[in-house]
Amino acid sequence: MTILQGTGVVPGIGTGPVVRPMARPVVPDDEPEISPEEGAERFNTAAETVARRLEQRATNASGPAAEVLVATATLARDRGLVGLVSAQLGSGLRLGAATVAAVEQLSDMFRSAGGLMAERVSDLQDIRDRVLAELTGQPEPGIPTPDTASVLCADDLAPADTAGLDPTFIAAIATSLGGVTSHTTIIARQLGIPCVVGCSGLDDVESGTDVLVDGTTGEVVLDPDPQMAKERTVAAEAAAEAARSWTGPGATSDGHAVDILANVQDGAGAQRAASTHVQGVGLFRTELCFLSSASEPTIEEQAAIYREVLDAMGERKVVIRTLDAGSDKPLAFATLPDEPNPALGVRGMRLGIRDEGLMDRQLDAIAAAAEAAAGDVWVMAPMVATEQEAEWFAARVRQRDLTPGVMIEVPSAALLADRILRHVDFVSIGTNDLSQYTLAADRMSADLSHLTDPWQPALLALVGQVARAGRDAGKPVGVCGEAAADPLLGCVLAGLGVTSLSAASTAAPAVGAALAEHTLAECEAAAEAALAATAPSSAREAATAALA
Repeated sequence: MTILQGTGVVPGIGTGPVVRPMARPVVPDDEPEISPEEGAERFNTAAETVARRLEQRATNASGPAAEVLVATATLARDRGLVGLVSAQLGSGLRLGAATVAAVEQLSDMFRSAGGLMAERVSDLQDIRDRVLAELTGQPEPGIPTPDTASVLCADDLAPADTAGLDPTFIAAIATSLGGVTSHTTIIARQLGIPCVVGCSGLDDVESGTDVLVDGTTGEVVLDPDPQMAKERTVAAEAAAEAARSWTGPGATSDGHAVDILANVQDGAGAQRAASTHVQGVGLFRTELCFLSSASEPTIEEQAAIYREVLDAMGERKVVIRTLDAGSDKPLAFATLPDEPNPALGVRGMRLGIRDEGLMDRQLDAIAAAAEAAAGDVWVMAPMVATEQEAEWFAARVRQRDLTPGVMIEVPSAALLADRILRHVDFVSIGTNDLSQYTLAADRMSADLSHLTDPWQPALLALVGQVARAGRDAGKPVGVCGEAAADPLLGCVLAGLGVTSLSAASTAAPAVGAALAEHTLAECEAAAEAALAATAPSSAREAATAALA
C-alpha cells in the first residue's frame, strides 16, 4: 500500500475508485476579433448567465452550501472583474484569452491578500471556466456521476460542484489544495462526506485507482489492504452511529461538563443550530453579516440582525464576537486599504481602538438586541494582544450590562492569559489564527498545512496554558476554532481543561459522542500524551492509544 498524507477535515472512512472532475474548457485558437465594448458586453451576458445558474443551484441546496453558492454568484457579477476583462481586451487579446488573463490578475490580488481571500481563488477559477464554456459553447465543467460509490480527487473543488455532490455515490473527497476553512471543507462537513485536504502526491493518482480516504487521520491509502479497509470502515460506522444517538448535553462519561456549542454567522445558521442538541452559540461571527455593505449599518439595522440569532437560540447562551474585519475579511466601511501585511495589520479589535465609535455603536446594537433575549448574551473581542486591550474592552462591555470576554488568537495573549482574565469573565481560543501566528505559517497555505495542523504540540501547549489560567481564575475557557470539530482532539482539549467546544453544528454530535465515551481522567491522559509528542501525527497516535 502507498499512503499519502494530508489534513483530515471531516472524520469518517470512504473507499472506492478515484473519479476526477471533467476537463476544463480551453480557449479556442480561432477566436474572432471583436471590439473591447462588444467583448465586455458578451462577457457580462455570459457572467450573468453563470450567476443565475449558481443561484438556481443555491435554491436546491441548504445551509452553508447555499450560502457559498450565492456568494460565488455575487463574485461572478463583480464589476472589478468586468473592468479587468475590458482592459485585457484593450491590450489586444481576444475574448477567451482576455477572460483567462483577467481572472488570473484578480486571483493574484486575492492570493496576495491571503487568508479567506486566497481561498476564493478556486471560486474565481471556477467562474472563469463556466464563463469560458458559456462564451465558446463548450460543456460546462463539473463532476461526473459515477455508477458506484467512488472517491472524488482533485486539486481543488469549486462550490458549485461540491454543493451538488450525492453522498450515495461520492464516498469521500480528497484534494491536493485547500485548508480547514475552505469551501470544500465547509460543504463536505455539511454533507457528512469524509474529506482530506492539502494531500501531497494526490495529483499523480490516476482515475480508477482504488483508494481509502480516512478523514480522521488525513490519510489517503492507495490500493488498500481489504482487511485494513474493513476494520477502519467498521470503526467509522460505529462512531457515526454513536454521533446519531447523541442528544447532549456535553459531558464525559463520568459527568464532567464540557459545553458543546455551535459557530454561526446569521439568523439562518442559528436556526439550523437550534434544531440540533448544541447548548448554545459559542461564536457568532458578526462581520460576515456585513461583508457586502458599502456603509456601516445603523445601530437599529445591526440590532435586528443580532436579534434574529438570539431569538433562534431561545434560552440557550449566545457568544457574540465583535467585528473581526480586516485581513481576509475586508469591510468597505471599516478596514484600511492597501495594508502591506494585512494579517498583521489593523484587524479585529484594533479597528475598534482606532475608531472607538465603530466599537461603541456595535456594542450599543448588541445591548439593544440583548434586552429581550431569553438566554445569556456574552460578548468577546477578536485579536486582543495585551492586558490593556482586554481591560479597555471589558469596561465598555460592562457599561452596557453585558458579559465581557476576549479571543485568544495571539501568542502574547495566550502567554498572559492569567492577567487578561483579571479583566474579563471568559476567554475563547481561536485555534485557526493562534496556530498561524504561533507557527508563523499562513493557515490557508496547503504547503504549510503540516505547521498549522491543530495537533501541533506547540499549539496544544498554549491551549493548556490558557486553560490552566482559566481554572486558576475560576473562569470558562472555550475553543471555537476548527480544532473543536475533531472528536479525538475534542477529548484532548477537554483533558487540557477547556470547558466548551464550539464548531459547525453538524460536527457537534460526533464531538459530544466521543466525549461521552471517556472519563475525564482518560481525556487528561490523552492530553498529556499529545503534549509529549514531537509532531502532529505522533500526537494523534499517542492520544488514540491513550483512549483505546
